[in-house]
Amino acid sequence: MLLLLPRSMTGGGIVSSGGRLVWIIVDIGNYLLDEAGMMQSTTSCPNPAIAPAVAALRRFNRFYTRRMGALDPHYMGSELSLIEARIFYEIAVGEPVLAKRIQEDLGVDPGYLSRIVGKFTRSGWIARGRGTDGRERPIALTDAGRAAFAALDARTFEETARLLEGLSEQEVAGLSAAVDWIADRLGNAKGQAYNIRTWGVGDMGMVTARQAILYDQAYGWGPPMEALIGEIAASFIRNFRPGREQCWIAERAGRMLGSVFLVAEGEHVARLRLLYVEPEARGLGIGGDLVTRCVEFARAAGYREIVLWTHAVLTSARKIYAAQGFEVESVETHDDFGKPEVSESWRLRLRD
Repeated sequence: MLLLLPRSMTGGGIVSSGGRLVWIIVDIGNYLLDEAGMMQSTTSCPNPAIAPAVAALRRFNRFYTRRMGALDPHYMGSELSLIEARIFYEIAVGEPVLAKRIQEDLGVDPGYLSRIVGKFTRSGWIARGRGTDGRERPIALTDAGRAAFAALDARTFEETARLLEGLSEQEVAGLSAAVDWIADRLGNAKGQAYNIRTWGVGDMGMVTARQAILYDQAYGWGPPMEALIGEIAASFIRNFRPGREQCWIAERAGRMLGSVFLVAEGEHVARLRLLYVEPEARGLGIGGDLVTRCVEFARAAGYREIVLWTHAVLTSARKIYAAQGFEVESVETHDDFGKPEVSESWRLRLRD
């Protein structure tokens, strides 16, 4: 069984052996067909907990490569193989691009890449220029190359769109979010920038769930903390005052990475609430970005000061508050979450 993976999911690359392409593929051999017709591994999984996910991912690979014709010798009915089409794509979206960059990004064997580039040159699709380094020869498409790529790209779009026929708008949106989530989880989005938006329907439930889970895992605050977060989120929705209050959501590839609230405490006082950042997104500056938006919004809304309540164990958040100019006003110990915790009240004066 030969299953091809996109570059973001391969740890290796593509090499040639004896002039023959050898794909870096998933699950070559070591599998037997059982009586039920299911593929079973002849080797044990080193981590049984991930075995269901491994099986699901392999099952999807088999389905998708078959549906998209990835194993056909002529990609989308063109004269190109899959790897040739992929290299054509890299040239089209990156031009002018160096062959070395393509080789590094895709993990393709330099000799095999050179033969493909030569084929494109003979077809009149690409031209080699001169870089700042005399040894560099950037690759760019010719007019004929752009026309050929446009036709191939259009066929690929049409075939992909055909997979979505029969799905409702809601199902298409859900599928898109799921694909983005998978790419993010497998590392494809690590270099992508996050974006921050204001809240929408469904966000409050997600904020409550994620913060409750994270606080329980890290500090054991459990149901009492979940109840508090849920009450704050529900009150925000019921009493939302546009122009005076706001919630911001940080996300990447359709996945929530963090959030913060700014609510009215009084005519001249705003309260910052429920700042959090997902563990895998910490260190990207999201927390600071979210708090900055709160401060800027409060100033624009005419508030004179911002207050907040936090805990001494939340060291990263405390550093962000201090960097923004907040100061600790009072400290007390409570056991609202089942055990003694040191809480702090902070204040930032915006104007007199």
